Amino acid sequence: MHEYDLSGARWRRSTYSNGDGGNCVEVADGVPGVVAVRDSKAADGSVVLVGSAAWVEFVRRMVG
Repeated sequence: MHEYDLSGARWRRSTYSNGDGGNCVEVADGVPGVVAVRDSKAADGSVVLVGSAAWVEFVRRMVG
């Protein structure tokens, strides 16, 4: 298992998140090899790490 230092991660809110403070997903740039994903309402909570290739495929299928 790898350890990832997310202290310097640049989090940004998904453009698909709604604007009323709910259902907000953030992703972090600048973490080599993975994309970090979290719930913006729980910024100190759990983070899901997704491999970069898997993330690209996920976004490609979502955008369609």
